[in-house]
Amino acid sequence: MVKLRLRRKGRKKAAFYDIVAVDGRTRRDGAFIERIGYFNPLTTPSTISVDHSRAIYWLSNGAQPTDVVQSLLSYDGVLLRRHLGFKNVAAEEIEASVEKHKANVAKRYALNKEKRKVRKAKKTAAAAKTE
Repeated sequence: MVKLRLRRKGRKKAAFYDIVAVDGRTRRDGAFIERIGYFNPLTTPSTISVDHSRAIYWLSNGAQPTDVVQSLLSYDGVLLRRHLGFKNVAAEEIEASVEKHKANVAKRYALNKEKRKVRKAKKTAAAAKTE
């Protein structure tokens, strides 16, 4: 079975990942069939670059994405693009929907970042108060 999964690259404690189509029985960093993109979690926000047409090709031919790759494809709009393609939606409408989706993802990222900052400030204040 073909899987879409991450392949680790980079040096120690500074990893980035390729998104690859691979035979499910091979090792994590072993031989792969095709590289369809990359993911760099070290940048802020994380960088996701995917060749949409090749990802849709592999998904349409039965490739199973891992949980992490599925969420990355969702963030990048590949799964939405594939879903709307099945419904025979016009290309312009697909692009508009994907851009709207990406804007929502960016807004959600910024909101969650603010929530994390507030929680951290509360935790720091509580720790200072107990001392």
